[in-house]
Amino acid sequence: KQAGLMEVLKKEVRAMLIAAKEGLTPAQLEKQYMAMVCKPLPLRDLGFHSTLEMVTRMPDVVQVSSCRNGTFILKAIADDTTKGIAKLVTCQKGRTHTKMWRKTATKANAASPSKNSKDPQHSPMSARTRVLPVTVKAELQDLLSSSPLLLKDLDKAFLRRFGRAFPYRQYGFSSVLEALRSVSDSIAVVEQTNTGSLLVLRKYLVEREEAPQASAAEMPPLEPICETERGCQTALTKWEPVETQAVGLGDHLKRVSVVMNASITRKVFIQPQDSRQFLPKKLTLTPEIPPDAVQDRSLCSLPPLKRRCLVGVMVESIVSPSQFYVHICSRETSYKLQDLMFEMRHLYSYKFVSDQYIMPDSAVQPGQLCCVTVSKWWYRVIIHRVISDQEVEVFYADYGHLQVVQKSWLRFLKWYYLKFPAQAIPCSLARVKPVEDKWSPAATLLFQKLCRFKELVGIVDEYVDDVLHLFLCDTSTKEDVYFHSVLKDMGYADVCGENVPSQEFKELNPSALYIQPSGKQNAELVDPELCLQQESLDADSEAAALKLNGAEPCDQ
Repeated sequence: KQAGLMEVLKKEVRAMLIAAKEGLTPAQLEKQYMAMVCKPLPLRDLGFHSTLEMVTRMPDVVQVSSCRNGTFILKAIADDTTKGIAKLVTCQKGRTHTKMWRKTATKANAASPSKNSKDPQHSPMSARTRVLPVTVKAELQDLLSSSPLLLKDLDKAFLRRFGRAFPYRQYGFSSVLEALRSVSDSIAVVEQTNTGSLLVLRKYLVEREEAPQASAAEMPPLEPICETERGCQTALTKWEPVETQAVGLGDHLKRVSVVMNASITRKVFIQPQDSRQFLPKKLTLTPEIPPDAVQDRSLCSLPPLKRRCLVGVMVESIVSPSQFYVHICSRETSYKLQDLMFEMRHLYSYKFVSDQYIMPDSAVQPGQLCCVTVSKWWYRVIIHRVISDQEVEVFYADYGHLQVVQKSWLRFLKWYYLKFPAQAIPCSLARVKPVEDKWSPAATLLFQKLCRFKELVGIVDEYVDDVLHLFLCDTSTKEDVYFHSVLKDMGYADVCGENVPSQEFKELNPSALYIQPSGKQNAELVDPELCLQQESLDADSEAAALKLNGAEPCDQ
């Protein structure tokens, strides 16, 4: 299975790197893979701890080189089938760049009174309209998406985040401020007298201006009010604040607005006291456990699917044909899960934020919903058991598997990420049972090969003990392939008249233990966005039912 996954991954990585003439950093490769495949690089499935470790195991696909600033650049090594494409991409981009430069240089020389003039305003570089590339602009937006940043700290933060200095000179800008003015449509430079200019995403400023003023009593109960002994009152929201300094405190009540992550403003009221004791200190507003940290709540499951409806699924975690998990493939669920993972990565990657959600030992208990970092991505998990002082076993609510991780990798889950239902659905192949007491390794291996790396059509049969029994069909081939038929024809399975409860899920079903029902317990209810078709009475569904019954007669 790993060998097959590695071969597919090599093709995908080579394709992405060939399209990038200058190469990609490991972080950029992760982003492009997520955008193309809609899920992270399968590092965990292949036993890798990082993207860099993965590409070093692909010497025939990826060339790894390092820059002086310590950044690693990944470039494609073309094979016989892609050499032509690689050459075409290289030549096309090179010629386009050359033509543009010659054209620009000609115009610049014509406008210049002296060919050898040292006036920067008449140089070929200055004659062009200076713009930052889309990729650099996106990196700036990414950097500011979690919290505003002082202008004087931009270079240091950019280097720490992306492994290289902010490349404004490379694109013809004489200063950082000039480069930022070229992206003024998305990034605002807020002038401040004491601490210097502040960089803020413009959309957050717009949202702050449009947001209605609300008193502390009007805040929802999930966003409580904290009061300190000195009279600091904080209207808590779903994002945490950056630290600020109390400056210019007089004899009157002062209100300091602290710019919040994700366009939320926290208001801090400071009672009049001796201002001198505040000036050299920073306000510490972070409680021991953030009020929006999930402590005693559970994720909800997706609503049950209607019998005989057809849904697109991806099989994620397989133990046997009677115990596996699936994802529903739809625009709604796929995009939302992708957005969730990006948001969690952006938020928890900031040490200031991540440190606030460190879980004390008293909170690391079985059943606790939290999140874990693996290869820089963050996943929603439930603690299944505590193994030692350093390790715990967790259940991945959106993928369906158990894994042992380090305690230090865990963080409290923010309340905001509780809303999205758990995406992994426990399933069993409908109307079949193993020819012996248990599924043979060969039967499980065959089932894994049938399910691997493809979107399948699932025909919902029924729920038995909170486990979805469904038929699986591969429609990517010329003839539809029904998996229960393949297992029967290979002598691994017997077809039965009714569904046999999954023995494996009887022994352990983490979803039933830790995931709450969606509230729609009636099997006839279904979220319409999850189904590709709802055709229990129309001709297509009848045809599918006849084909299933005709191919595999049940003992009725």
